[in-house]
Amino acid sequence: MRSFLKVLAVSLALAGCSALPSTGPLTEDIVKNADNDLERRYVLVDLDERTAAILAKHPGPSFRARFGDYRPAPDIRVGIGDEVRVTIWEAAAGGLFSAPAIDRFGTGSRSALIPDQPVTRDGFITVPYAGRIDVVGRTPSEIEESIRQRLTGKAIEPQALVTVSRNLSNTVTVTGEVTTGARVPLSIKGDRVLDVIGTAGGVRSAVHESFVRLTRGGATVTVPMETILANPQENVFVRPGDILTVVRSPQTFTAFGAIGSNVQVPFNALGLTLEEGIAKAGGLLDFRSDPDGIFLLRFEPPSIVRELAPERAIDRREQLIPVIYRLSLRDAKNYFLARSFAMRDKDVLYVANATGAELQKFLNLIGSFTSPVLGTAGSVASTVTSVR
Repeated sequence: MRSFLKVLAVSLALAGCSALPSTGPLTEDIVKNADNDLERRYVLVDLDERTAAILAKHPGPSFRARFGDYRPAPDIRVGIGDEVRVTIWEAAAGGLFSAPAIDRFGTGSRSALIPDQPVTRDGFITVPYAGRIDVVGRTPSEIEESIRQRLTGKAIEPQALVTVSRNLSNTVTVTGEVTTGARVPLSIKGDRVLDVIGTAGGVRSAVHESFVRLTRGGATVTVPMETILANPQENVFVRPGDILTVVRSPQTFTAFGAIGSNVQVPFNALGLTLEEGIAKAGGLLDFRSDPDGIFLLRFEPPSIVRELAPERAIDRREQLIPVIYRLSLRDAKNYFLARSFAMRDKDVLYVANATGAELQKFLNLIGSFTSPVLGTAGSVASTVTSVR
């Protein structure tokens, strides 16, 4: 019987622990399968002070970094499609735009209102006796002077007042997860991102799930709403023709391995750290987890990978590179690193099983095989003894 048990134990040992059920690779497996010269799999980086400093230099998309904080022009300029209202005054009655005096005590009407008219595609409006006036790209005061000059010698000391009654060219389009999508006209004092979102009724989704996408010209940048609220420098001035889209995008990460819960975890707030992420997923399992095997998986752009792993060759076709950050919680100071390491949307948090946990599973498996045999051998021995 003992010989049988020895043979069984050796057979199971030869099968290896790799045949045992597992939640994922061990720490040594992840290290062994990292990038090498022949096969590009993923970049393995230890999470230390150097890594944290490199990532801190790349805070993410920024309105201010991409668009600056340029203040708008102090005057509104007329554009195609705007509606313009013109009022003309004369110094005395009886002129082109003034009514004659009815009696010697009355002065008569000295002004005339020209109805609102849209600026044509070629950029003109029409004023009686002044003809077609080029208005695109000009301020109301510049247009007033052009009209006055055109009417000089025809009207009695003419004066003109130009008002933009419907401003379409100096607007920002606000759409997406806002209460009322609208084309918001800009004021002379200048309007910032939050000003026009507020004019559109504010956001409908939770702030930590809301992202503001600013499109200007051929560039588009998306920034979390909480970042704009927390950092006034990101609340930049908008420009005519900008498009602001508020997008609802719940942020989540996924937890696997020897951790409290293997689930998809919502952030519930912007700025979730690795320390908070581990806690949200239920923490490490005492009898299974490897404190040297805390891994965070994500894709990084080549610019960051060049700093993290200068020796890693990067192909020009690689736009995103898989990176695994490894954290050891055996050293207490690394808890502070985990608190400063920011998690991102769609990160994968994996905690490897400890080698001892795999050994325990192996021993349990042997026990499951040997227990029936030992029980049978004991029964047989008891029977033989009783017969004797």
